[in-house]
Amino acid sequence: MQREITAHGPLLDERGNLRERGYSRLMLLDYNPENIRLTPSRLLNRLRLKEWDYYATTTRDFFFSVTVSHVGYIGLVFAYFIDFHDNSQVERTIVLPLGRGCELPRSSATGDVHFRRGNLHIDFLREAERRIIKVDWPRFHKRDMLRAELEVSQPSDLDSIVIATPIGKHLFYYNHKINCMKTSGHISLGSRELDARPDTALTSLDWGRGVWAYRTFWNWASASGFLPDGRTIGLNLGAGFGDLSAATENCFYLNGKMTKLEGLKFDYDSRDYFHPWRFVTSEGQLDLTFTPFFERPSKFNLGVLRTEVHQMFGHYDGQVTTDSGETIRVDRLVGWAEEHHALW
Repeated sequence: MQREITAHGPLLDERGNLRERGYSRLMLLDYNPENIRLTPSRLLNRLRLKEWDYYATTTRDFFFSVTVSHVGYIGLVFAYFIDFHDNSQVERTIVLPLGRGCELPRSSATGDVHFRRGNLHIDFLREAERRIIKVDWPRFHKRDMLRAELEVSQPSDLDSIVIATPIGKHLFYYNHKINCMKTSGHISLGSRELDARPDTALTSLDWGRGVWAYRTFWNWASASGFLPDGRTIGLNLGAGFGDLSAATENCFYLNGKMTKLEGLKFDYDSRDYFHPWRFVTSEGQLDLTFTPFFERPSKFNLGVLRTEVHQMFGHYDGQVTTDSGETIRVDRLVGWAEEHHALW
């Protein structure tokens, strides 16, 4: 079921189809959107592209996320902060017609993001073995300014998951997700100051590029945390991302080393998202229960473009077994699981 891509090459052939489908541990295929052939018009092809860089920093006390995205018709730039002590949330989104100012790099391995709108500045910088996140957002919440400067460590030997997935004919999803990047720096919101330390804060990246079907559905689950012995543990689980017959993105990480997983079902009740979710793989290497304690609902409606997301934050409990046979007990690992519907 799992086809691993091991050689470099272009992502799309000259007819706009994926040259290879499967997963890899590094970004090996070169994203080349100029080869998209949905219509003879490059402009219309560009309107079908969906691109985003989504960063998320998790501690046991708070969650912070910032995104720059270009989804063809519009750009969406947003950030949100969740305090796990009182389950409070602050969020702000900016909508940009035709994605003006949302220029994103062609690779997750190189290239920077610089978004500017007046005094609002967001920078995602890629340097040797690290990433830098900078946010200066005046009047983020009421009169409070959001400021963040985070240094995110990405050692060259840190495993990650990349998937190249077809979605019907001529459609595709190319995605790179990285968990458990140790993080240092600070976040301030108004008079509140928060520190991120590499022994308590971990950042993940969701780098997505693709052309999707107009009606879209997916599930995504992720977590990054620490075991009692200080080792990092992370997981990435997904469903609904196109034709997954060649490979899924399901995996978990122990101290930066991936264990790739086979089949997995998201077992949850969409009538009650707070009901515990179950995740069990067919080969028995992962058996987890996710118990939500906070919901971040997000609805967006521009007529032709609509999204609805129920992102649940909670604790993962259970066990995982590595390829080497080590079984790890997972207790109260903070993470999220979500259901996403879109017309886009």
